[in-house]
Amino acid sequence: MSETKPVKATQQIELRGHIIDSQILSRVWSAIMQANADFDLLEIQVGRNAQETSYARMNVIAANQKELDALLDGLEQLGVELVNAQNAQCESVEIAGVLPDDFYATTNLPTEVLVNGFWLNVENIEMDVAIIVEESVPRAYCLPMHKVQIGQQVVVGRHGVRVHPLEIPRPSAEHFSFMQSSVSSERAKSLLIAGIADEIFEIYKQRGKIGLVLGPAVVHTGARKYIEELITMGHVQAIFAGNAVAEHDCEAAMFGISLGVDLQTGDPVQDGHRNHLRAINTIRRYGSLQAAVDAGILRDGIMKASVLHHVELALAGSIRDDGPIPDVITEMFAAQDRMRSVLQNIDMVIMLASMLHSIATGNMLPASTKAVVVDINPAVVTKLADRGTTHAAGIVTDVELFLRELVDNLKSKRL
Repeated sequence: MSETKPVKATQQIELRGHIIDSQILSRVWSAIMQANADFDLLEIQVGRNAQETSYARMNVIAANQKELDALLDGLEQLGVELVNAQNAQCESVEIAGVLPDDFYATTNLPTEVLVNGFWLNVENIEMDVAIIVEESVPRAYCLPMHKVQIGQQVVVGRHGVRVHPLEIPRPSAEHFSFMQSSVSSERAKSLLIAGIADEIFEIYKQRGKIGLVLGPAVVHTGARKYIEELITMGHVQAIFAGNAVAEHDCEAAMFGISLGVDLQTGDPVQDGHRNHLRAINTIRRYGSLQAAVDAGILRDGIMKASVLHHVELALAGSIRDDGPIPDVITEMFAAQDRMRSVLQNIDMVIMLASMLHSIATGNMLPASTKAVVVDINPAVVTKLADRGTTHAAGIVTDVELFLRELVDNLKSKRL
């Protein structure tokens, strides 16, 4: 008596776009083989020039449905679409702040959901949140777990969801094409910084929006004057940071000291470590950074320039904060909401010597937003630059040296 062979699971998929030159097709095949699955290529159409797109359709074959589902979850992030896709499945929220089981967790890539036969773009895309569907509008948008309300319809499972991977930008159309290589401390930094300056200037000419994420090392290394210049030149519209950046910038503006060290001589100042507390206390007495600037208390620096040039500030507190400065948001979810609000329609984010706030910002950014990560620690740069997008660049260098050269490049463009 012959042994019955187990029935394998099959799903027909398709890919569209610049899937060959962006290496998406080869990555799909590699993922299938790594999962010990197989594929049967049914159709392929290859674009003949830089403008024409390509198309591929194939069967994916796995040992069973469980393994196939796991494989399709991974392929989804490469832009794979299921042939004859079903409408997205939704379940109602039954407890405020609690998602249904098997809720769909987003990536930061452009995403659509199929509702009543129509593909809806998911608004405000960011990673690791849920998708809410409002059929009556119709509309689909992202919402963090803690903000969901009873009765809202949450996408569950994988059906009716498609993700669009970012394609490799072409040099003729994208300034950021010069950044397509791995993070290294030995790369030619001058070329990279010049390219970043080009992109910043393009955004400036188009009246776009650039945000900075700052760590306190920006102040400690004496680089705050370059941030001030960038703001004054109109190249900064938003700043994300913590209490430490604000307090040490105010300390430098009032006493010429940062963390007890004279910024002119580099020498420790007796009892200088107390000056940041005096600076915080003074700002708290006035009630806000705006009031301190109006009173002439802050002579220079990042906070003063931000107030004068109407830069949007998102200062998020932490458990270790002194004071804090009055403008610091101490409630975590309120700080997240402020950051999400400021990040709307932002064109580029430059992350400088801050792992904590950079990771928080990076998690809220869509993959299409250009991001630059600068840190002296290669591990920090690698972690932050590897966001699954060709629109992220990492530079391992001292933040003061980076900012000095960046400002010089931007100044030269104004001559």
